[in-house]
Amino acid sequence: MEIIRVEGIAKSYGKHQVHNDLTLSIKQGECFTLLGPSGCGKTVLLRLIAGFETPDAGKIFIDNTVVSDPAGGITISPDRRGLGVVFQDYAVWPHMTVFDNVGYPLKIAKVPKNELKDRVMASIEMVGMSGLERRLPSELSGGQQQRVALARALVANPSVMLLDEPLTNLDANLREEMRFEIKELQRKLNITVLYVTHDQEIALAISDRLAIMDEEGRIRQTGNPWEIFERPADSFVFSFMGIANFIPVRRNGEAYLVGDGEQPIPWEAPKGDALNWVAGFRPSDVQIARQGTGLSGLVKRANFLGAMMDYLIEVDGAQLRTSLETHEAIARGLMFKEGEDCVISFRDLLWFNADSLKEVVKQ
Repeated sequence: MEIIRVEGIAKSYGKHQVHNDLTLSIKQGECFTLLGPSGCGKTVLLRLIAGFETPDAGKIFIDNTVVSDPAGGITISPDRRGLGVVFQDYAVWPHMTVFDNVGYPLKIAKVPKNELKDRVMASIEMVGMSGLERRLPSELSGGQQQRVALARALVANPSVMLLDEPLTNLDANLREEMRFEIKELQRKLNITVLYVTHDQEIALAISDRLAIMDEEGRIRQTGNPWEIFERPADSFVFSFMGIANFIPVRRNGEAYLVGDGEQPIPWEAPKGDALNWVAGFRPSDVQIARQGTGLSGLVKRANFLGAMMDYLIEVDGAQLRTSLETHEAIARGLMFKEGEDCVISFRDLLWFNADSLKEVVKQ
């Protein structure tokens, strides 16, 4: 069942059009992530759903209730939408204790003191902050302050949690710890989470479904993490979701030749009438060898990264990256040096029309 539905939303600031005719739905109980490059309008969309911004056109439904409809003159205030919101900068009040920060929404709602105390302590315990309720934010770490923000958003028992880049200001270890805690909270409480981020790793780790947005504010693909990563809708999505290799392939009569050389492709030809194609693949899809069947290449760069060997290989003018575990490289005699010849083959390939690469995100 849908709990959030966005229909035909448009939003602009002056001459800058952020969204135009955007439609999206989020199911009850799922963790849904808006993922895209900085400046694509992810936070704007979240703020429209929260009620902090008003769309120029379109409708927003929360639990089948219209909360925003400019044409119909409907704008329900943020405090009446039943949402919890956590921002990137925590937004905890420095002069208030943990208890007072978490309890503030209930205080504003005039919840009786005994009930307020019970609910606040339950929320504090839920995020692993028991025993710290009398501390000030200045006495907390960044991760603890983020937990305070989460507890404050949860204390009102919202039907939906909106999380806007909540882990950006944390170090790598804390980000990893917190992303699993957020997912565990979502499962435990069976609430809906709308998560905004530009971090592909976090999105893949916590999402039941995600939507990929491009720099024009359009949604390019919606699906579960496996679908997005393994079956991207286009070259934009493929490139955005991690390190992407592309090898140009041109049709010459009945043959398909790689790059600017004369090597025919050693795999099934693409389906379609285009003359110019691009084969897309991840570094993990490349198999490197010293001899055998495949494309002849030249090792342009060999980097020892501890547990991994990372190689940059040139094939008929095209360059690609691949990596393999160092112990495997040693065991199989694949510790290449710069300037050595190699043979590459592929575990998996995706075909894109060459023209589509013009709009691929540069990261």
